[in-house]
Amino acid sequence: MRPIGSYVFGSLGDKIGRKSSMVISVVLMALGSFMIAALPTKEVAGDWAILLLLVARLIQGMSVGGEYGIAATYLSELADNGKRGFYSSFQYVTLIGGQLLAVLSISIMLFYFSDAEMKDYAWRILFVIGGILALGSLVVRSIMSESTQELHQHRDRGTFKALMRSWKPFLLVVGITSGGSLAFYTITTYTKTFMTDTAGIDPNTANNIMLWGLLVLMLIQPLFGYLGDRIGHKNFLIIFSVLAFIMVYPLFMLLKDVQSPYYAFLLILGLFVILSFYTSVAGIFKANLFPVYVRALGTGFGYAIPNAIFGGSAPYVALQFKNAGIENGFFVYVAVMITIVFVVAVLLPKKGELE
Repeated sequence: MRPIGSYVFGSLGDKIGRKSSMVISVVLMALGSFMIAALPTKEVAGDWAILLLLVARLIQGMSVGGEYGIAATYLSELADNGKRGFYSSFQYVTLIGGQLLAVLSISIMLFYFSDAEMKDYAWRILFVIGGILALGSLVVRSIMSESTQELHQHRDRGTFKALMRSWKPFLLVVGITSGGSLAFYTITTYTKTFMTDTAGIDPNTANNIMLWGLLVLMLIQPLFGYLGDRIGHKNFLIIFSVLAFIMVYPLFMLLKDVQSPYYAFLLILGLFVILSFYTSVAGIFKANLFPVYVRALGTGFGYAIPNAIFGGSAPYVALQFKNAGIENGFFVYVAVMITIVFVVAVLLPKKGELE
């Protein structure tokens, strides 16, 4: 649903404005959360419970798909030239911060409720809280101003026809996002599985290492965004691709034989530093490639397709390589995709539409 959501809400963002599109996507996210909180059990509703859960998850997936492109576009347009990387970096601050809050909220719930109570009814509380927080963000968004007033000057704004006129920037976004999303999910998601299944680290220890590592990753995003504004967003992507190509495999191999959790944490931080050269400027480089009347659609849709294909599938593909007895083959796959990032980053124009 993410590509569909990115197309629908990206198109709305270019047609009716970034703010209005974001508000609609947040309302949908809250609706999905409240639906899950109120779901009947299978014992009560039979297979209807499964169908209703699927519908709620489809609504949430569509909402999430639309949120990325609009938020990246809004932040890039809101910032002054020379500060766009810094502003854009806060998108990943919130993405990573959301992951941390989700894990923390489960820990807090388990402190007050037993496992049996969590499985019986208490899990619903988390979805109620999520829905309330989503609606609460509407208060913030109600005082937001539109980031651009130029949209209504273009008749075919937010259409597929208009996007096809920017097919070259679209392919550039797809190329970099393919390797970038693969690296993001490999480093932030598969690493934990690698620590427990391959390195033999205790699952609780691996979880704590990732939690503290994600906290550091979140905090350093504005710093890297600031540096990206000074060094250049294109140069940052080139640095990311070179470092990822050279260092990701060796760092994983060191992690494979690690004994100390503190050493493992340092290795994870090394991976997160490399990743930050991408995440801190990921939103701004995409938005910078498209003209204003198709910017939200191009940014979101160009991100959602490769993210769904290469990003979300990363842990699954890695485990398939492992099950086939060629675990190192996965890192060859990562290296190939990172090479594509390097080639496409070199081809990026020195000046974009935002300048």
